[in-house]
Amino acid sequence: MSDEPQSWAPRDSSGAAASTGNHGPTASGRKPGKKPGKKARPRRTGWRRAVPTWRMTLGTVLGLALLLGAGIFAAYRLVDIPAANASATAQSNVYFYRDGSVIARDGDVNREKVRLTQIPPSVRHAVLAAEDRDFYSDDRAVDVKAMVRAGWNTVTGKGKQGGSTITQQYVKNYYLGQERTVLRKAKEAIIAVKLNREETKDQIFEGYLNTSYFGRNAYGIQAAAQAYYGKNVEDLTTAEGAYLASLLNAPSAYDVIAHPDNEAAAQRRWNYVLNGMVKEGWLDAAERATTRFPTPGEARPPTGLSGQRGYIVQAVEDYLNRRGILDAKTLAAGGYRITTTLDKPKQDAFVKAVDENVMSRTSTEREADRNVRVGGASIVPETGEVVALYGGIDYTKQYVSNATRRDYQVGSVFKPFVLTSAVVNDSTTQDGRPITPNTVYDGTNKRTVVGVQGSTDYAPANEDDVDYGDITVRVATDKSVNSVYAQMAQDVGPGKVRDTAVALGIPADTPDLTASPSIALGTANASVLDMAEAYATLADHGRHGRYVLVEKVTKDGAEIELPERTTDQAVSREAADTTTAVLRSVVEGGTGTAAQAVGRPAVGKTGTAEEDRAAWFAGYTPDLATVVAVMGQNPDTGAQTPLYGALGLPRVNGGGAPAETWAAYTEAALRSSPAQEFDLRPAPGSDEGDELLVDENADGGTDPSSPPDPDASPDSTSDTTPDSTPNGSAPPTPGTSTSGSTGGNTGGDTTGGADEGAVSVPDGNG
Repeated sequence: MSDEPQSWAPRDSSGAAASTGNHGPTASGRKPGKKPGKKARPRRTGWRRAVPTWRMTLGTVLGLALLLGAGIFAAYRLVDIPAANASATAQSNVYFYRDGSVIARDGDVNREKVRLTQIPPSVRHAVLAAEDRDFYSDDRAVDVKAMVRAGWNTVTGKGKQGGSTITQQYVKNYYLGQERTVLRKAKEAIIAVKLNREETKDQIFEGYLNTSYFGRNAYGIQAAAQAYYGKNVEDLTTAEGAYLASLLNAPSAYDVIAHPDNEAAAQRRWNYVLNGMVKEGWLDAAERATTRFPTPGEARPPTGLSGQRGYIVQAVEDYLNRRGILDAKTLAAGGYRITTTLDKPKQDAFVKAVDENVMSRTSTEREADRNVRVGGASIVPETGEVVALYGGIDYTKQYVSNATRRDYQVGSVFKPFVLTSAVVNDSTTQDGRPITPNTVYDGTNKRTVVGVQGSTDYAPANEDDVDYGDITVRVATDKSVNSVYAQMAQDVGPGKVRDTAVALGIPADTPDLTASPSIALGTANASVLDMAEAYATLADHGRHGRYVLVEKVTKDGAEIELPERTTDQAVSREAADTTTAVLRSVVEGGTGTAAQAVGRPAVGKTGTAEEDRAAWFAGYTPDLATVVAVMGQNPDTGAQTPLYGALGLPRVNGGGAPAETWAAYTEAALRSSPAQEFDLRPAPGSDEGDELLVDENADGGTDPSSPPDPDASPDSTSDTTPDSTPNGSAPPTPGTSTSGSTGGNTGGDTTGGADEGAVSVPDGNG
């Protein structure tokens, strides 16, 4: 190419330079048709050919936008505001025993409409602070950003979340349903936009407040005011209005009377509402500072739920909600036919056993008898079916179910889980001896628990401060010796004990299920139903499956799918059967002899909570696991109270009324069934025969491999000889601790703190 400057030739107006069919470059180097001064665009090659140009991208986006707009326009024209749906005029649910007989109907829908002007401004503001603070200031009926955020949180596993305005929620409540589908959400948005054009904000807000569900079968703010505070909506205080507004987020979970274990969560939501009111200028900060949480009153259910019926309905509703079958709002819409696993003859037998062995012994002349409460649950080990449930004397008089509440210590009925854990984990004492039913521990009263690092400063007392001296685990179980089991929990490892309890069926979130030596004494607040599930696992040789309370659910003839029950070997059969073998002697000659009245092979364990506030008996036959608890609660204040003097007794323990009730119920429940023997395969060295062999050798001195114990008492019985050792091994030599710890004085003079700081410890054995 020449370096000389180029010059352009003048245009030939005659066109002589053109040549037909010549499409090549001109003399100037340009292609025909190209404007002068503009370079030719290079051809796209390689991967660039696959990338759309900006023109293509823009065109595609505009096309999609047009299609989307057309679709929305068509949907807007086609979707009309429908008539009110069934949830706006909900029908009752019907609950059945497994044989088809009716347990209860949950009554007509509790709703009373009120005008918006009847609702105090503070209550209206509380609802706005809880649900949609921009409701009046924002003209949009749909919050697209919130919907996208909620959808993203749901997709990414942060749980199902709502992103609806009050208008959308009202549309869902009154015109549509509660199902979570894209189609329903789209219809909701379209109807909300139309409704927003046809009705005022006040009309929509009034409709929302009259249709929202607040729990306790209360639809609308007026019904909620009556259900929780026994007053009309006009008389609600700011604090009460904020609590009712909090319920909209989770009606069942935030009812602090029905679920006292959820009170902290409910108060957090209540504080969120009040703080929002301050932020929006609807509540003075000074008034907010003096506002106190307004605990609602007990529910006043309809008489149709009297007796056990209300407790059963409550338990079924919780079951369906917790298992993800039907949530509270959906179930409250009504129309469901629910068949439970409850067996009517067994249910009646439980009520009769409680009446005859507990309630008939109460007297209006004894103040302590006003506080007596009873809870019970019975499960078939093989299937997990709950066949009987006793929640209290009458649902209309005692609203909280004693079968499902989680606020009483379980006491010594927890101890078998420690032994099970010891076998599962092949645990040893602090001085290296395997832990079996025949392992010898020091049962001295208030003996300090010793760990690897030495003293733990935890010294639990035995019942009545009895010193037992050196005894086997088997005897310590029979007599429910606290000092032995606290040390054994330390030897096994409190964390491992907790893991075993959870594997057996105790919920991991059980209050005070703390991994410390005191766990052995039953500081956990598991429910009667929780304990029945765990004992059913032991009865089923260590196989665990969650309990089953509902057998079938239908609506409008269509059956609702229920989750299939699965089981797993939670603990080894050897561990479960070893525990069962030891618990047999509790009934045969320990603290639970009253259970012998069942008249068939049975095992069990007694328990007493701190300050005798509850007494327990948990036991089973091969085909039925049942737990009974007698609890003390002041009917006026709701405070837990000791059972001293109740039923005309100095104290109520697990071996008394609870064991007697258990025996009476179990005998009646299984009366038509043949008695079954336990088929046990305990761990090697855990049979009573092994212990007797050691005793014979020690007493008679016939085994040259086992030198006599100089501390052995000549009149020791086979169950209490201090020189008994596991697996026929030699007894300890003089000066060696038999307490399961190394070093230090473990005698009766040892003292220590028995409450481990904030942990309250049951002081009774049962």
